[in-house]
Amino acid sequence: MNKIYYLATCSTCQRIIKELGISEENFEMHDIKSQPMTTAQVNEMKALSGSYESLFSRRAMKYKSMGLASQSLTEEDYKKLIVEEYTFLKRPVFLIDNEIFIGNSKKVVEAVQAKLT
Repeated sequence: MNKIYYLATCSTCQRIIKELGISEENFEMHDIKSQPMTTAQVNEMKALSGSYESLFSRRAMKYKSMGLASQSLTEEDYKKLIVEEYTFLKRPVFLIDNEIFIGNSKKVVEAVQAKLT
């Protein structure tokens, strides 16, 4: 089963899901705010992406407010932050046929579209 980790209140996530024609019929939809991610889920994403850092969003407001920009974060730090605070997941994250697509850049969205067609 294909999965998408997204934030239901994020207009960018909503736009991308609509553009790609994604539905609950062909994807397991996981709203990361209402259904907190487990360590196992984050580990699954890391296994496909190669690092926790690749899943981590430096755009999150808490990134600056917590002073994380001035710290040297380790892979364990990234993992802990993502599991504890959903806003640190770079989103949306698509898991399709054991491939991972992370974020909302035009290039990533085009890659997801190509994979789906």
